Amino acid sequence: MISPGLREELEKELKTRITSIAPLSAANNAQIYRFVLEGGRSVVAKVAERGLDTEAYMLNYLKQKSKLPVPGIYYSNEHVIVMEPVESHYSFDAGAIKNAAEVIAAMHDIHAEQYGLERDTLIGSLRQPNLQSRDWVAFFTEHRLLYMATEALNEHKIDAKFMKLVEKLLPKLPGILKDPQPPSLIHGDIWAGNALPTRGKVAAFLDPAIYYADPEIELAFIRLFNTFDENFFKRYHELRPIRPGFFEERADIYNLYPLLVHTRLFGASYARKALRILEKFTGK
Repeated sequence: MISPGLREELEKELKTRITSIAPLSAANNAQIYRFVLEGGRSVVAKVAERGLDTEAYMLNYLKQKSKLPVPGIYYSNEHVIVMEPVESHYSFDAGAIKNAAEVIAAMHDIHAEQYGLERDTLIGSLRQPNLQSRDWVAFFTEHRLLYMATEALNEHKIDAKFMKLVEKLLPKLPGILKDPQPPSLIHGDIWAGNALPTRGKVAAFLDPAIYYADPEIELAFIRLFNTFDENFFKRYHELRPIRPGFFEERADIYNLYPLLVHTRLFGASYARKALRILEKFTGK
């Protein structure tokens, strides 16, 4: 709900009067509103208890560093982001899927010297630690798989048996994830709700969880949630060849991370999917 105090703050920062407020949706403990400003211009506001300063940082980072389409931000603090509206009237057609592959491949061509990021970010509402490292396997092991599993265990979302399988898998990771690609900028949370299509292209990507990674972890996420069909991978492969073994092996390993994220956020069905992957690679 937009309190009188928040409305006053936003009108001061936007230097105009808000003439109407309409709720749009809710996501990740946040509420989304459309504001009509004096003069008829519309903006979108996302309101939450905390974390929106980090989301604004991530959107601005993508805007500055890449050509990935993301909404521009007019104002933000920890509790609110005011951004440009994104019109999305169509489902993903062949052109939009091709465009998605092209802009994501271009983003993955943006590199850094180390995996991780200069600051921690969020995935959904959860902290995502990004302590920088030149060793991808060590980064993925410590700051993705082991970190998220430990948090899930502490919250009683997984049990000790599950955690033992995670620990059993860890020594196998250097052999499975060998020869990673250089640190590439990734969006980090590309599921259908975070990709807005328009005719023939992607209008915008929302709610990022950015850092520099082996970009295969992004492709694995897209495949896990069926964000795009096989034509996406075909076009992406033409631009950035996908190495042998990704679909057969590495995608499953990388998807342990988002499955653990979803276990913490949404419950046991995701833990069961992760457990099947762990059993596949550890032999129980």
